[in-house]
Amino acid sequence: MNNDIIRTSGLRKHFGKNEVLRGVDLAIPRGAVVGLLGSNGAGKSTLIKCLLGLLKISAGTATLMGEDPWNLSAHTKSRIGYVPQVVHLYPWMKVRQVIEYTGAFYANWDHAWCRELLDQWDLDGAAWIRNLSTGQLQRLGLILGMGHRPDLYLLDEPAASLDPSGRRSLLRSLLEITEDREHSILFSTHITSDLERIASHVAIMGNGVIDYFGELDELKDSVKRIRVHSPVDLPPDFSVPGALRTEINGDSAIVAVAAVNDEVIDGIRDRWDASVDVEDLNLEDIFLELHDAQ
Repeated sequence: MNNDIIRTSGLRKHFGKNEVLRGVDLAIPRGAVVGLLGSNGAGKSTLIKCLLGLLKISAGTATLMGEDPWNLSAHTKSRIGYVPQVVHLYPWMKVRQVIEYTGAFYANWDHAWCRELLDQWDLDGAAWIRNLSTGQLQRLGLILGMGHRPDLYLLDEPAASLDPSGRRSLLRSLLEITEDREHSILFSTHITSDLERIASHVAIMGNGVIDYFGELDELKDSVKRIRVHSPVDLPPDFSVPGALRTEINGDSAIVAVAAVNDEVIDGIRDRWDASVDVEDLNLEDIFLELHDAQ
């Protein structure tokens, strides 16, 4: 039985002559918490909207919970929580009214949890929507996307407008949601430190395709920075298998490597009679190394 909650194959989306998605292949297993990383314009928001059926794909295939996103059933829609990057709500309503209005569309709306989130995220239920700050609107949008306890969360830059306190509260809530490993999350973000706290998988997107998808721990175990010190000057063509970037300065070199193992390290030591130090990288450094290598 296919356990993928999201699957795409050769997914393309163009707007006129501008092709934003250029053949996205992605398979997200049920229960995964996936951070979607990419530079501005890489296609992250477009991909999420295609998965939701908000945009019709131009070519290729996609399934969400086993269904075509463009023809999602009402039952499947009720199991999805979506929070856009920019939240637009009714300015003439109050916070509590918007929550009650939205909750009326869901049979399983959790009113108690919404009240808990209002308190936790310091939102006044009596406040007018028109008077909310951008960060407060983002918090309210998250409550509206989470209030029906969906099975799948699609979050587009959910923490972009939140202050550090709001981000911590959001991450704590998402961790609680995914404790049972039955709920799935796909969220785009530029804040790699947040992703490292909660993600089980990472998808790195560039130029409309997925350059990497896999478990976060596996990626961090694989990509390293090595420092080489040789008793003689290293040649200009000094290279290391799997190198993403190489900087040579006389008898030393700094190399970012996509797949470090003992064979690679021993090979450098033996060939150049060199000392080799291996450094761990955080996710932001890994993303920059992979991005710059494209």
